[in-house]
Amino acid sequence: MLVLSSPRLRATHTAELAEMDVSETTEDLAEWDYGQYEGITTEEIRETVPGWTVWTHPVPGGETSEEVAARADKVLGRVRTALPETDVLLIGHGHFSRVLVSRWLGQSPRFGVHYAVDPASITVLGDERGEAQIQHLNIPSN
Repeated sequence: MLVLSSPRLRATHTAELAEMDVSETTEDLAEWDYGQYEGITTEEIRETVPGWTVWTHPVPGGETSEEVAARADKVLGRVRTALPETDVLLIGHGHFSRVLVSRWLGQSPRFGVHYAVDPASITVLGDERGEAQIQHLNIPSN
């Protein structure tokens, strides 16, 4: 099995708790770069930018949804290359994972707003006769 993880401590710690041997850590699985909004709640941001969401508005000093999608596409390229030979497990973060699911389905990264991905949940992506699908989404890990 190929196990890829974000290098962030919360991701590598999750791998340890799940007793998974990480094959490689990669910045490509890191969470969305929130730039100047890092550590600020949506409610606080909306005090100066009404209606703001990471899905619909700029993130000053951070990544655009298109930049996050490019990282997701890079990860998915590796996944698709590996899948004929082995299963692949990705350990990442909420917003990034939602973009990854969107890109697996060939959707815009902003389509990720429609998926819930809770901490330590499990999502299984696959295909049916060559068509990408979500086989399981946001399954609690315990």
